[in-house]
Amino acid sequence: MNTEISNETDAAIDLDEVVALTEYLGEALHMHPGAELAVTMVDAKAMEELHLKWMDLDGPTDVMSFPMDQLSQGREDAPTEGQMGDIIICPEVAARQAAAAGHSTMDEILLLTVHGFLHLLGYDHGEPAEREEMFALQRHLLLTFFAARYDGRTDIPAPTEV
Repeated sequence: MNTEISNETDAAIDLDEVVALTEYLGEALHMHPGAELAVTMVDAKAMEELHLKWMDLDGPTDVMSFPMDQLSQGREDAPTEGQMGDIIICPEVAARQAAAAGHSTMDEILLLTVHGFLHLLGYDHGEPAEREEMFALQRHLLLTFFAARYDGRTDIPAPTEV
């Protein structure tokens, strides 16, 4: 998985952790190692502009996905190849949601990364059955990433807040 990542905000975000997650997702969802993805952190003003332009909705949102090649999840024997597209995340909105949910902003950003990644592969949550499928897979991927990443270690540094 080739991930281009950028932070266009003043928020302190562990971009290496986001890249590690996208690499994990690429393997777990059978993406070709050459598949391309861009993840960008933007401020609330930029996100609000995108939200209005593309969804015709006011105010900033947490994450938006812009697919390029209309890809779907691959199989072990047939990995998906191509340009996935862009995931845009607003750390300011993520911080508010994290506080309301009782976890760190970084955990929320990782959750939003998985959410955006799944949207790029055609998953949606408009209907109850779609929502159940997408959110179950989202939860599974995030939990298995944490399990694989930390492998039972207890010396994990405290998460960095935005």
